[in-house]
Amino acid sequence: MLSIILGILFISFTVFSVIPFFPLNLGADVIAFLKGATPVLAAFIGLICLFIGAADIKDKNEAKKEEKSAASDAQ
Repeated sequence: MLSIILGILFISFTVFSVIPFFPLNLGADVIAFLKGATPVLAAFIGLICLFIGAADIKDKNEAKKEEKSAASDAQ
């Protein structure tokens, strides 16, 4: 319940700070930040995808080895 209230509070503040006719008027700064952060965020997401893919391949290889060992033990 607390997280829902905090989420609503933060979203409200974000909307309040970005709308042009409110006192903070941070819309242009937010857009500039998003433009600058997009390549960095894309690089981090790419690295995470590479790590997940490598771990998935490693898990599949281990599962195949376990299947082979289980099949040879059953015979």
